[in-house]
Amino acid sequence: MERPSDSTRALALSLGVHLLIVTVIFAGMLFTRTTPPISVAGSPMEATLVSAPSSFKSAANTPPPKPVAPAAPPPQPLPAPRPQQAETPPQLAPQAPPPTPDTRETERAAQLALDQAQEKAQREEVERKRQEQILLDADKQKQDAERRERLRKEQEAREQELADIRKQREAAEVARKREEEKLKQLADRNKPAPSAAPSDAPPAAKLGNNGSDDSLLGRYSLAIQQSVTQNWLRPDSARPGIRCALRIVQIPGGEVIQVSVSTPCNADDLTRRSIEAAVLKAQPLPYRGYESVFQREIRFNFRYDGE
Repeated sequence: MERPSDSTRALALSLGVHLLIVTVIFAGMLFTRTTPPISVAGSPMEATLVSAPSSFKSAANTPPPKPVAPAAPPPQPLPAPRPQQAETPPQLAPQAPPPTPDTRETERAAQLALDQAQEKAQREEVERKRQEQILLDADKQKQDAERRERLRKEQEAREQELADIRKQREAAEVARKREEEKLKQLADRNKPAPSAAPSDAPPAAKLGNNGSDDSLLGRYSLAIQQSVTQNWLRPDSARPGIRCALRIVQIPGGEVIQVSVSTPCNADDLTRRSIEAAVLKAQPLPYRGYESVFQREIRFNFRYDGE
């Protein structure tokens, strides 16, 4: 929108340009001069014609050169027309001062630009910090993953070392038990066979199941079966009529080294594990009084017909 100050400024500029043009034209007219004709004081010059000598006759016969007409002076430029100045009417009232320009819009635009620049700088700073935090988090996650992987490998190495030590101990224990078993077997072989059952083994003399086998080996097998049955915790899934073959490996003294339920067996997995736990719980198995019929590996059928 055109303001009054802009109109005033344009009018003043136009008047200044016209005044400059008039000044230039007037200066050109002052410095333009016209050359006046030559005027010398005194009477005009008179001359008498005299005949020339013979030596100059030839020269006299020569026609005189034609006079050269003087060059015409260049045309003078016409004076530029002077603009007629209109009479300025007298100013009745003093001219009002030009209105003060309103700078509020300019200041408001400058403040808005400054606020936008500050806001942009703040957003860039926040984005820079966010990127730095992302990098820090990624670096921390990487370090945590490396630490967890290192701890996992160390844990696996320790567990493997413990497993190796455990295997070595178990192997040494098995070897020790085997040596003891061999020594006891050698000692049992060197002992004389008793003529009758010892007096301190009343269970062997009284045990029985009303069968026809009255041998010491039969009583020994029955004693082991009854010991396992007494230590059996029957699970709820067990039903009468269970028949399972048991394989027991022991050493002299009745300590069990290995026990397993083999086929045939009509019990479920839970009942099988409970029978194996009963054998381990019953150890040491009956041994005293049955040294002569001791067997390192025993196989017998576990039976359950209900209470």
